Amino acid sequence: MEKFKHFSEVFRSAILAGICISIGGWVFLACKGAAATANLPFFGEVIGAVVFAFGLLAVIHFKFKLYTGAIGFVQNWSDVGDTFIVLFGNIVGCLLIALLSRFSPLGLQATAGKVLEARLALGPLKAGCLAIGCGFIMTAAVFFGRQGKWYLVIYGIPAFILCGFPHCIADAFYYLAAPAAHLGERCGEILILYPCLCAGNFLGCNLVRLIGWKKEYTA
Repeated sequence: MEKFKHFSEVFRSAILAGICISIGGWVFLACKGAAATANLPFFGEVIGAVVFAFGLLAVIHFKFKLYTGAIGFVQNWSDVGDTFIVLFGNIVGCLLIALLSRFSPLGLQATAGKVLEARLALGPLKAGCLAIGCGFIMTAAVFFGRQGKWYLVIYGIPAFILCGFPHCIADAFYYLAAPAAHLGERCGEILILYPCLCAGNFLGCNLVRLIGWKKEYTA
């Protein structure tokens, strides 16, 4: 019973985190699509990247469980087990918002499809390596955010988006929001690509510890 209660708490929190990140992704797609129509693609990227920060700000404030916000602070084997629950819950949250996005008149599906194609064009190895950069920024942003220092979240989130560093939870929303036929056609490639993004984020989130920096930074 105690284990089920723990699973339920972690899973529900993870779903909410996935919802928060997906709302940030929704705004990003809306800005990106609108700016592309107006022939101002970079302007849309910048605005969308800045507003996307809402997702992580909400996650940190409410202390929801986010994969890229948890894996950099794993302390024991119990925490390792929780990260799989968190990842699954985050994806469920992304799925819920992706389904809702299909009712939007903003053309989100077409823009999400372009994001998916760009990731697939990179390939698993390149995309996974780039995801390391996102993981590093995410752990730094979460660490400072937990201390009430929000500036690194506000600057860090646009930084990884504009650098093209994949975030595995945001990408889960983009892929699930893409046109269903498109998603079905590329399903095999996505199943190879996605674990590489998760692994890259994991390495980036733990980069400080992997390099052997001894100063205590966990929060």
